[in-house]
Amino acid sequence: MSPDTDAPRFRVRPPANWVNDPNGPFRWRGRHHLFYQYNPDAPVHANVHWGHASSPDLAHWDHHPIALAPTPGGPDEAGCWSGCVVDDDGVPTAVYTGVDRTHEGLGSICLAVAQDEDLVAWKPVPVPVVSGPPADLDVTMFRDPFVFRFGGRRWALVGAGHGDGTPSVLVYDCEDLYDWRFAGVLLDGRDRVTAEAFGPGATGWECPQLARTPSGEWVLAVALWDGDPLGTAYVTGRPAQLPGGDLTFVTRHAGRLDLGRDFYAPSVLQDTGRDRALLWGWSWEARPQEDVDRAGWAGVLTAPRVVDVHEDGTLRVGPAPELELLRSGEPLTPGPLPDAYDLTVTGRSAGTVSLLRTSAGAELTVRLDPEAGTVTLDRSGWPRSRPDGSGPVVVRVPTGPLTVRVLVDGSLLELFAGERAMVTERVYRQAGDTAELTVSGGGIEVECWALQTEG
Repeated sequence: MSPDTDAPRFRVRPPANWVNDPNGPFRWRGRHHLFYQYNPDAPVHANVHWGHASSPDLAHWDHHPIALAPTPGGPDEAGCWSGCVVDDDGVPTAVYTGVDRTHEGLGSICLAVAQDEDLVAWKPVPVPVVSGPPADLDVTMFRDPFVFRFGGRRWALVGAGHGDGTPSVLVYDCEDLYDWRFAGVLLDGRDRVTAEAFGPGATGWECPQLARTPSGEWVLAVALWDGDPLGTAYVTGRPAQLPGGDLTFVTRHAGRLDLGRDFYAPSVLQDTGRDRALLWGWSWEARPQEDVDRAGWAGVLTAPRVVDVHEDGTLRVGPAPELELLRSGEPLTPGPLPDAYDLTVTGRSAGTVSLLRTSAGAELTVRLDPEAGTVTLDRSGWPRSRPDGSGPVVVRVPTGPLTVRVLVDGSLLELFAGERAMVTERVYRQAGDTAELTVSGGGIEVECWALQTEG
């Protein structure tokens, strides 16, 4: 059987079947643990469990047995949906969305407690800590708890949408993880900064994540939902406690989190040991379901990304430096490319690198124009099955010398432009394609590494 060149080998995904949202990235006893939504039976979104992988270095991952499974007759009988993992006074505890057979968009907040130091066995708490949203807010979507610390206390965000079409992030005081108090609406779609940056359409904000960055600013990331995913967005600023004890978020700047079309469900780890915030996302399949069924797998988690804030309040983002551990041997010269590689392109003047070519001559290119302040990813020769199409993606960055990093792992392409923007796209090989690195433009320099196949 010929190898599946579309299958990522170095990013987290189960060997087969379905994966969606990353959940509960957690540093414990010297290892990074990453959980994810998982259907162990088929490459379709159903029967949602929590899968589990762990790593000593963020580059090489080991897979573990299923961590959370639906409990027959329990609050999560129809699925263990998104959430996080926290250290509750030395006890690793999963805080997640449970859905029953009649949830209609409203989940409950459930807990499960680790039973061993390797976080392999988990015991669900039979009764939810929050059975549903506050009754007086006309909440029509309620899910995805995220726990964080601020002002010496523990709080939790929950993604929400309201009957009038307004998306929001709710906040709870959960200093006692078994006794939650509603503490207000942290932020909603009526905020001027978010409304201008996010644009219209979202009726709910899923997967809210809040991270304190080394710059001292905070980043709030959300997934935009209107019954279907609309992309992801971020807000920089800071939490603030109101006189009555509730919490709000003072916004500074907002924008799209990932400018590609194949990134959703952000998940953050506050990596306190290294004073940084790490971010993962889910990259879905952008190909027909019959191709997914034939392959036997669907979805992959992205590479970990380090998140910070520039002085102007915009997002600073780049790949985690540990990913360089995957580089193998000597740098590659322009010519044939492997299925997985790590490419750095530096531009002093306009130029283009080509990465893939069809038998008809179409090329997958990345064009840098430092003078115009643009990076253009053109993959239009490789169709996507999703409704937002396959046209070029143009990223605007400050003018001047420019560095772009491109990580390719099978069909997963992740581009980082000048620590200013990230673009995640799925590009599936076609019969007759040639993967080859070519460079045009005298002001362009490249450094490319194959990724090693063994840790």
